[in-house]
Amino acid sequence: MRAQVRTLALFLLVVSLGAMCAAKQLAVVVDKTNNVASMSATDLTKLFRFDNRKWPDGRSVVLVMRDPSTPEMQTAIQKIYHMQPDEFKALLSAHKSGVVIVNSEDELLKSVESIPGAVGLVDVYSINSRVNVLKVDGKLPLEQGYFLKGN
Repeated sequence: MRAQVRTLALFLLVVSLGAMCAAKQLAVVVDKTNNVASMSATDLTKLFRFDNRKWPDGRSVVLVMRDPSTPEMQTAIQKIYHMQPDEFKALLSAHKSGVVIVNSEDELLKSVESIPGAVGLVDVYSINSRVNVLKVDGKLPLEQGYFLKGN
C-alpha cells in the first residue's frame, strides 16, 4: 500500500511540474539602446511576421529566436503567427537575413544585447538587466491578461 501511495505521489508531482513547465510565460526583450517601451499586440505581430521591418528610429528589426520546436516557440507560433509549422518555416526561410536562431535562453539574451535592433522572446525567469522588456498592450509579463502567457 505504501509503495502505491509513493508511486501516486511521485506521479502527481511529475504531472504538476510538467504543467508548470508547459505554462511558461514569454517576455519580449529588446536591446538597451531601443527606445520603444511598449507595443500593441497587433504591432508586435506585424513586427514578428516581418510586415514591419524597421523600428521608429529607422534601425532594422532583427528577430532572435529559439529553435521553433521548443515549447516556448510553440507558444509564440500559436499566439503570434497563427501558422502551421511548415508555413512558419517558409516564413523564416523567406526572411533569413532578419532572423537569428539560437540554442539557449542565455544565447538569446546575449544576441539581443549585442545586435542593434534585435528583439526576442524569453522565459520571464531568464530576463536580466542587459535587455529591456517591452510592454504588450500596456502590460508586462506576469500581469493578468498579458498577451504571451503560456497555455
